[in-house]
Amino acid sequence: MAVKNFVVASFDDEAVLFPAVKKVRTAGYKIHDVYTPFPVHGLDHAMGLRETSLHTAGFIYGVCGTTTALSCMSWIFNSDWPLNIGGKPHFPLPAFIPITFELTVLFAAVGMVMTFCYLCNLMPGVKKHIFHPRQTDDLFVMVIEVTAKTNAEEVKALLAQAGGLEINEQRAEAGWWYGRFDQDDEATLYKNAETATVNA
Repeated sequence: MAVKNFVVASFDDEAVLFPAVKKVRTAGYKIHDVYTPFPVHGLDHAMGLRETSLHTAGFIYGVCGTTTALSCMSWIFNSDWPLNIGGKPHFPLPAFIPITFELTVLFAAVGMVMTFCYLCNLMPGVKKHIFHPRQTDDLFVMVIEVTAKTNAEEVKALLAQAGGLEINEQRAEAGWWYGRFDQDDEATLYKNAETATVNA
């Protein structure tokens, strides 16, 4: 993961945050992320994020569970251990429904949780750079990535005009890493993420 430059601005009200997000997007700047202390309805659309495909993944996992249940029971009753139980057929579909339903729900639930954790990097031991200590407490924090075509001073001026409270520039690791926040670990990229906070 590469260390990148970011411009960070904090806001104290979601009513100020929404117009600021729209102004930043209209100006053509790349929003790395917006951190909020609670879910903000409509913020994903304001940031231009596409709709999640998690429900599609859940459907695929459910189909896999249904296929696994029916295939396994069919193989057991027809090939591995065929039994004649009161003259019933070897593929009694109504009797398979409860197990098929349970495996469908199990595959879909476990699969969606694991996919969500993978996409959001919520695995045990994963660490991310904290741009502001109050970003999940009582402030809304917008992080803008500084690219080769981005003028950091212009971004700061735009954010100040949009109502930003604390505006600073930071150099940090954009991705995630394994390690601890309270110790320097040469095996992690956090040591290489030099954070320079300059209040505007």
